[in-house]
Amino acid sequence: MRYRILGGTGIEVSTHCLGTMMFGAVGNPDHEECARIIHAALDHGINFVDTADMYSAGESEQIVGKALKGRRDDVVLATKVHFQMGEGRNRSGNSRRWIVRAVEDSLRRLDTDWIDLYQVHRPDQGTDVEETLSVLGDLVRAGKIRAFGCSTFPAEEIVEAHHVAERRALPRFRTEQPPYSILARGIETSVLPVARRYGMGVLTWSPLASGFLSGKYRLGSAVDMTSGRPALTPARFDPAVPGNIAKLEAVEQLVELADSIGCTLPELAVAFPLAHPAVTSVITGPRTMEQLEALLKGAGLVLDDATLDRIDEIVEPGRNLYHPDGAWRSPARADVAQRRRVLGDRSAG
Repeated sequence: MRYRILGGTGIEVSTHCLGTMMFGAVGNPDHEECARIIHAALDHGINFVDTADMYSAGESEQIVGKALKGRRDDVVLATKVHFQMGEGRNRSGNSRRWIVRAVEDSLRRLDTDWIDLYQVHRPDQGTDVEETLSVLGDLVRAGKIRAFGCSTFPAEEIVEAHHVAERRALPRFRTEQPPYSILARGIETSVLPVARRYGMGVLTWSPLASGFLSGKYRLGSAVDMTSGRPALTPARFDPAVPGNIAKLEAVEQLVELADSIGCTLPELAVAFPLAHPAVTSVITGPRTMEQLEALLKGAGLVLDDATLDRIDEIVEPGRNLYHPDGAWRSPARADVAQRRRVLGDRSAG
């Protein structure tokens, strides 16, 4: 296992980070098996574990907390805040009111006194970033968190957050957690250069492109649309959708490339983000022990220039063959009020 410094924090983390989104009701409900997966990852040298309060409505944090008993000091533990937790208003977002409550809830579920990296899971258009940076700085001073970062922020919002931090003498985001894979390279155009410019650590998610780079989905093979990811997001897997054909065609070329260098497609996919100089660690989210072991086999793989050049030929740098979980889309595409005056909205006078 290799290790790198997380941005300018001085915290040393493994280049492979164990993601726990699949632990709990959403993925693997067996707490004991999930704990064994966490222990196996730690035994193989992984010292970086990432979770979030909203993963299985807090269950993932509970599983991680139980599994880290007796090993907490050796682990760099990351979690996130932003998404709705439970029913009612003011139980989501990036406000001081919610973050102060949410961090205490996460500390309780994780059964720990501190969080090493506390991340804002998504931007919040309803909260000034100054408000968010201010409360996160207070949490650092209180000893509840050691450092904080953002996740899936577009480049312009990362820049704005840094400018606000400088103007207001506030602590700044030290990390960014973006989606990044061979099939979704959009962050290469601006997010990764911005992260390098500000000396941010980068931990990337979805290296297997929602399963497309697992080798499970191949051109010409039938896709079971009734279970798993295809059932949850059918538009992303339906072979009748032209964009999905482009992904499958790229997969065939990538399988051939992986075979030529003596590795599997998932090993190639996980090694790819780590080749970028801005990336600190790549998050892998196994659901089973078998999946973890398959990913760990390729932990030492380093792609040479010839391999990276061939990947560039298959998927152009900076290009997304799909939008990973809606990331990097303009708010104007989802909210009509962002692009036109709403009828009936008239000023008095």
